Amino acid sequence: MYRVWNFVTNYSLLLISGALLALVWANVDAASYHHFVEFTLWDHAPIGHAHYDANGMVEHRTLTLHYLVNDVLMAFFFAIAAKEVWEAVILKNGSLRGKKAATPLFATAGGMLGPIAVYLGLAMVMGSDVFDAVKNGWAIPTATDIAFSYLVGRMVFGAGHPAVRFLLLLAIADDAAGLVILAIFYPSGALAPQWLLLSLGAAVAVFLLANWLPRYLDRGKQERPNSTWMREKLGFWPYALAACFSWFGFQEAGIHPALGLLPIVPTIPHADRAFGIFSEAESHLTDLLNHIEHLLKHPVEIVLFFFGLLNAGVEFSAISEPTWLVLMGLIVGKPVGILIFGVIGAHVLRLGLPAGMRTIDLLVVGCVAAIGFTVSLFVASVAFDAGPVQDAAKMGALFSFGAAAISIFAGILTRIQKQHL
Repeated sequence: MYRVWNFVTNYSLLLISGALLALVWANVDAASYHHFVEFTLWDHAPIGHAHYDANGMVEHRTLTLHYLVNDVLMAFFFAIAAKEVWEAVILKNGSLRGKKAATPLFATAGGMLGPIAVYLGLAMVMGSDVFDAVKNGWAIPTATDIAFSYLVGRMVFGAGHPAVRFLLLLAIADDAAGLVILAIFYPSGALAPQWLLLSLGAAVAVFLLANWLPRYLDRGKQERPNSTWMREKLGFWPYALAACFSWFGFQEAGIHPALGLLPIVPTIPHADRAFGIFSEAESHLTDLLNHIEHLLKHPVEIVLFFFGLLNAGVEFSAISEPTWLVLMGLIVGKPVGILIFGVIGAHVLRLGLPAGMRTIDLLVVGCVAAIGFTVSLFVASVAFDAGPVQDAAKMGALFSFGAAAISIFAGILTRIQKQHL
């Protein structure tokens, strides 16, 4: 439990502190709060919000505090998420490989399609005006906050229950799908896909020069002199340089630049096994990929504080239809979608459930996974322009913390027997 609470403390308590401060500030003095959020750091900068001329070409860019946090610094947060997804997929003992991941992956699909169906379905019922105003936010309730969901899952099921691992696999897969959705459906500007060649070139170059070539030259040499020199003398710097080029390529391509480090993550040397994001043993791995994650830990804590501060400042008067659409998508669409698709995977396709896990546990897992928060806030900030619709949608993401209480009640109602390690 210490490792889980330590992770939540590191990555979420500062985020919550920033969010609470933002809520208070926005409701006490909205004008000064929004002036702070959009404070201009550098006009006519090489990076920042794009301003277009009459021909649709970028005339100049303005770097604001909001852009610095959401588009530049949050790239490190998404890189850490991508690291966990990459290890789960590529390593021999990865949690998203083989039959053991099949049912959680089916459940993940339901945990995304269910919220979308509820969100858009209720929006249509509310009328064409509401639907047209909110339809671009369909992905907001698909998110799962991995840290808080995992913590609540352990509270509901007990640390040793197989449903907890099922929930973690689902959350990791959800993160992976969320990254794809952000990249494809929420471009940050006019698309110029040729710029992705810069990101691809940076990834290929750093992999060949800093990863593959030293290992190739070290063939048959037990002391591995070239790889050791690369690690001790250059460390992470080649990858940091490649990350800058990749990030810039994403910005110029019109794809959200917070995802710009993702092509670099797979190029970094990594251990041949991973113990999982919440394992204490994970902190003892010394490969470069884990070393970089350890270096990013404290900076990302600060980034998440400012992310909460700059994105959660919503006036309570902004609560309206998008708030309830996001909230219902999460607390209704998630559990129902995960239950239906989990049943299809486990029983119709006969992929099965982990030993000791009941079918009804899928519903409770869905309730736990309905805590959207971090990624839901992020998607809301890119799905809508700043204004009342965006504010209302963000409030729905904040309200999703209520899924924790629903999960505890659902666990009692379904008579879950807690299992401890």
